Amino acid sequence: MTAKHKEGVLNEQLNPGAMRAHVAAGPMMAAQATDESGATLALVLASLDDDKAEDVVSFDLRGKSPMADHMVIATGRSSRQVSAMAEKLLERFKDTFHRTARVEGKEVGDWVLIDCGDVIVHLFRPEVRAFYQLEKMWAPPADARARIGAA
Repeated sequence: MTAKHKEGVLNEQLNPGAMRAHVAAGPMMAAQATDESGATLALVLASLDDDKAEDVVSFDLRGKSPMADHMVIATGRSSRQVSAMAEKLLERFKDTFHRTARVEGKEVGDWVLIDCGDVIVHLFRPEVRAFYQLEKMWAPPADARARIGAA
């Protein structure tokens, strides 16, 4: 949920007329957010593929987390490659969407976090990714995966 949307929700609680207008526009706003989210995800995945990222994993967070619609985790072979992948992704994001993404850790290159709004990107060196194991926090447990496959 974006800050603008949160602000709108607060205003709706205070102004019933605004709530009716927001509800009427709701599906259109949701469709725009989904389109932008999908376009951002496609750009991120293409950029990582172009830059030879390894072990790229994407998680659909819609309905699971209010912070973003998607999370992408990828590995670079070295700190230099991780930093370079982050730099190229930031350039491509700015060129495509005409806004900047927030970034942390690019100078060190062990773990770079890029906040593209609806898509959060984590770029790791292999050892750092193995240590933090972010996938375990977001992937369903093994028994749930087995049940999903059996259904």
